[in-house]
Amino acid sequence: MYSYIINGGKRLEGETYVSGSKNASLPIIAASILNSGITKLYNVPNIHDTQMMFEILKKLGCKVSRNNGKIIIDSKNLNNYEIPDELMRQMRSSVIIVGAIIRKKKTSKIFLSRGLRYLIDTSDKFKINEWIREIK
Repeated sequence: MYSYIINGGKRLEGETYVSGSKNASLPIIAASILNSGITKLYNVPNIHDTQMMFEILKKLGCKVSRNNGKIIIDSKNLNNYEIPDELMRQMRSSVIIVGAIIRKKKTSKIFLSRGLRYLIDTSDKFKINEWIREIK
């Protein structure tokens, strides 16, 4: 941890770069599908979790591109509501995108650990109306 010691009654001024935060970026990336169009994000950290979130968006039908530190997400062709098991296993926080999927598609299918698969359908007053234990 760095610290600055300032002596005297002089004004402090200058600029600094603050890196992006995973915990701030992931919910914003998830919410981008609510836009039904183009979302531009800056200062998103290039880490495993954000990359997995981009892969989930692509599986849902979104287009994602990175150009000079800018992320462009086009969600107008969102055509899927299922997050594949292999992507859910890559990132625990992938479940945060489910709310946005339900808002857009009225249903979502997610896979959780131990072979549990959930189909969430809002057509019946927002009940989880089916769960299946897959035999492995």
